[in-house]
Amino acid sequence: MTKEHRIVIVGGGAGGLELATKLGDRFRSRNSGSKKVSVILVDKNRTHLWKPKLHEVAAGSMDLADQELDYIAQAHWHHFSFRLGELTGIDRVNRQIQVAPFYDDAGVLITPQQTIQYDTLIISIGSLTNDFGTPGVEQYAQRLESLVDAKRFHLRLINACLRAQAQTKPLEAHQLQVVIIGAGATGVELAAELHRTTRAIISFGMDRVDPEKDLKVILIEAAPKILPALSARISSAAEKLLTDLGVEVMTNAKVKEIQSDRVCLSSGVEIPAELIVWAAGVKAPDFLNGIGGLESNRANQLLVLPTLQTTLDPHIFAMGDCAACPWPEANNGKGGIVPPRAQAAHQQASHLFSQINQIMDGKPLRPYQYRDFGSLVSLGEYSSVGSMMGGLIGGSLMVEGLFAKLMYISLYKLHQLALHGWVKVALDTISRLIHRRTHSIVKLH
Repeated sequence: MTKEHRIVIVGGGAGGLELATKLGDRFRSRNSGSKKVSVILVDKNRTHLWKPKLHEVAAGSMDLADQELDYIAQAHWHHFSFRLGELTGIDRVNRQIQVAPFYDDAGVLITPQQTIQYDTLIISIGSLTNDFGTPGVEQYAQRLESLVDAKRFHLRLINACLRAQAQTKPLEAHQLQVVIIGAGATGVELAAELHRTTRAIISFGMDRVDPEKDLKVILIEAAPKILPALSARISSAAEKLLTDLGVEVMTNAKVKEIQSDRVCLSSGVEIPAELIVWAAGVKAPDFLNGIGGLESNRANQLLVLPTLQTTLDPHIFAMGDCAACPWPEANNGKGGIVPPRAQAAHQQASHLFSQINQIMDGKPLRPYQYRDFGSLVSLGEYSSVGSMMGGLIGGSLMVEGLFAKLMYISLYKLHQLALHGWVKVALDTISRLIHRRTHSIVKLH
């Protein structure tokens, strides 16, 4: 008789889906020596999209059919199981998780409440924006935390343009004004992408709207500079590129309140707006705070050891944005936690994959060490800006323009490689290059 070791991964984001895919491929025979292994992925959504791509969906510059991945299909192709639903509780004594029932848009029950047994539990449910209790955010601002959010924003953007085109009276002060609050990577990338896509929307016969005069994108940041987590040089370069695109950038601007048609700053300034996006602050979902009696910090992140095991339970791991993982080298050796970036989730998934046999055998684990390879921010179709870091360049190197854009694209290609393998990624890339080349030739003639 052999005992099955059940690995349950909660959250199918960048790290969670990569880990489930790799483990499913490794244990495809469902047998590892004397132990059978099963891998189960749990997520409250049916499909996966790389989160750094959400701003492209919101702006309408990405074809979802090419990038959205169905969890059920991925599970079938890579030999793991998928369960649909949201984590609601952890029973550490019986090693079980509770998953909420799932209903469709019409309120029809799809899957009932579930209890799933685990031997090893890995929590990788990502992060949300933090509104810091600012009045009006819940009622009037939109967030970009999920594919649903991004699609909703894009629909409202198109509706705003159609409304402006159809009306005979002059535009009101707030119409076609987009205010983005928070100039981190998401806010900056959305601002740049909107400049191009809004003009593309207007070009489809909306002759009553002047994109240069009527459309306006305003980016607000409470810190002294945009991209506050990056260097001043990168911030300045990004701000110049945004300004050249026509984006209005406001720094040292703290939001006091959001109303239905305006953003009110602490300085007393009121900014009219038809569409308001909240992209400031990062925290883990509220329900993680104290779940299963585990330790968490003020941002609801689960506290973990360098091995990525939660501090109070060696059978439960956390990774990605929802984990407060120690980073001793941060702040010039003063310590800190690993930043919430896609590269961290990717590294942690690879680390846990390499340690899985040790985990199953109850042997000591090697600590995870975060390697900062820099940060890249997309600023439209042909440009990016950021920094590269590592031993090969002996420190940090600022990059921008087409080269930075290619590096930004390569990060996504690494994610695709982890999910699909090099053959499929190579064929898909060649196919898209041929399609783009053909499309360009047709346009020229």
